[in-house]
Amino acid sequence: MASSYNAKDEDGHHSGSGGPAGPGVNKSKKPDNTAFKQQRLPAWQPILTAGTVLPAFFVIGLIFIPIGIGLFVTSNNIKELEIDYTGVDPSSPCYDCAQNYSWNSTAPCVCSVEFTLDQPFEGNVFMYYGLSNFYQNHRRYVKSRDDSQLNGDKVSLTNPSKECEPYRTNDKKPIAPCGAIANSLFNDTLELSHVNPNKTRTPITLVKKGIAWWTDKHVKFRNPSGNSNLTIVFQNTTKPVNWRKPVYELDPSDPENNGFINEDFIVWMRTAALPTFRKLYRIIQKSKDNLTPTLPRGTYVLDITYNYPVLSFDGRKRMILSTISWMGGKNPFLGIAYITVGSICFVLGVVLLFIHHKYGSRSTSADIPN
Repeated sequence: MASSYNAKDEDGHHSGSGGPAGPGVNKSKKPDNTAFKQQRLPAWQPILTAGTVLPAFFVIGLIFIPIGIGLFVTSNNIKELEIDYTGVDPSSPCYDCAQNYSWNSTAPCVCSVEFTLDQPFEGNVFMYYGLSNFYQNHRRYVKSRDDSQLNGDKVSLTNPSKECEPYRTNDKKPIAPCGAIANSLFNDTLELSHVNPNKTRTPITLVKKGIAWWTDKHVKFRNPSGNSNLTIVFQNTTKPVNWRKPVYELDPSDPENNGFINEDFIVWMRTAALPTFRKLYRIIQKSKDNLTPTLPRGTYVLDITYNYPVLSFDGRKRMILSTISWMGGKNPFLGIAYITVGSICFVLGVVLLFIHHKYGSRSTSADIPN
């Protein structure tokens, strides 16, 4: 079927009658003759010349390179030590625990790893646990939680969200906390001791408070209200499948660190973006006199209660000791990125300066036809 096209139709000029203004009167679709609708507003268009581009490249290079060097040096001054205690190698002290322990084991397995600090750690020292090949960023894993339940909602406590399946109920009782994230809570226990010259041990005080974000601790995670006795609050619920004790026994000695507001639990519930990650476990506070290092050089022993099996998914476990600076933990990437961008801009500036010096004086007016 063919159709005819009339340019006047597009401009709003229709032949014939039929408008509200009477026959023979056509309504135009032409935009109003204003600066905005006719695109005559004043505008500024930069003209890229050698006088503007070359200084920009040199300025960016001269600013970025010193900043990158400062960030890189600061990152390298941060002291960090990693101890892998997975127990894959037969010579590892944790080999027997790694081979024999599973989620169904009832008795904990204990192993000890001895290591040496070649240089003292000063200031506050942060102890992390690290996992590898653990995909906390999986879509179904990330969604497997009930934020209303974790915020202390009593209805969600006894009727968790369906997103928690298959860790929503167990033995016809609601699980608290529900979901795959809570069910896979990291539960290794790490203790650190300094070995004295006479072979005796001095335990290192590990602070477990202040490791979670303030907003998580005081806003996102709350225990159900109505009774200070958490045993009564959670009496109609059951513990997650892989847990060895219920949520109200995570830290019974400290009511401000028990239940849903337990900081170890809160830290774990903030999922990581990459399969290799670390999470803050404890803080070793600096000495009050500021004269002795927090961790002097010498021999230390890490005592591990091995409760978290990782060989089933080819994972690795490690303990990290690290100091911090004004820019946070050890991360040389930012400094390298600044140095790289600054160097590229500076080199481009030199190359363009050479090209402009050699070819910029030639006149191109002869190439343009009259």
